[in-house]
Amino acid sequence: MCEEQPSGVDGQADGTSVGRRRLLLASAGAATVSLTGCLGGGGDGNTEPPAAVTIPETATCEVCGMVIRQHPGPSAEIFYKDQQPNGHENPARFDSTWEAYQYEFEKDGSGWEDVAFYVTDYSSVDYETYEDGGDILITRHFEASTFVSATDVTYVVDSEVKGTMGRDLIAFSNREDAESFQSEHGGSLTTHDGVTPEVVAGLGM
Repeated sequence: MCEEQPSGVDGQADGTSVGRRRLLLASAGAATVSLTGCLGGGGDGNTEPPAAVTIPETATCEVCGMVIRQHPGPSAEIFYKDQQPNGHENPARFDSTWEAYQYEFEKDGSGWEDVAFYVTDYSSVDYETYEDGGDILITRHFEASTFVSATDVTYVVDSEVKGTMGRDLIAFSNREDAESFQSEHGGSLTTHDGVTPEVVAGLGM
């Protein structure tokens, strides 16, 4: 299920690189995913959520087991209350956003409570897209400062740009950045509440 993809290690890309574009190019009629979200979590409201952390060099994805920092694309982290994901300390770590949501849906159904959900914020980094093996890939960013709460982003869903595990949810804290990315690379726009199991099932390889 988890075959390795061509990678841009530590944010470095081989092949043709395309620098980050910040001009607003989106059309007024851009499609938006409008499905209703069903994620829970958030803690008891009396304490601050844990801060995002830098993904360790040897950390692997909770879903597919691949070493996260060796491959391109969005990363994600989820902290759970009184739980140890796969037997290690929080957070649960992922090499794609859609796998993080898949994992969250499963754990939510098992009664786990998420207290913080972070995704790569492509509005906060100088990312690159590049061609490799016929695919258009996007760089990986794993430092704590590059993460933002999943509730504070606009996602570009199912664009032509891929990460480690194929087409993904690419997050921007600035909606205009998401619209610009969508205009250039296709896909649709949604937010955290619009990510459902059906949306996730349409992503990946």
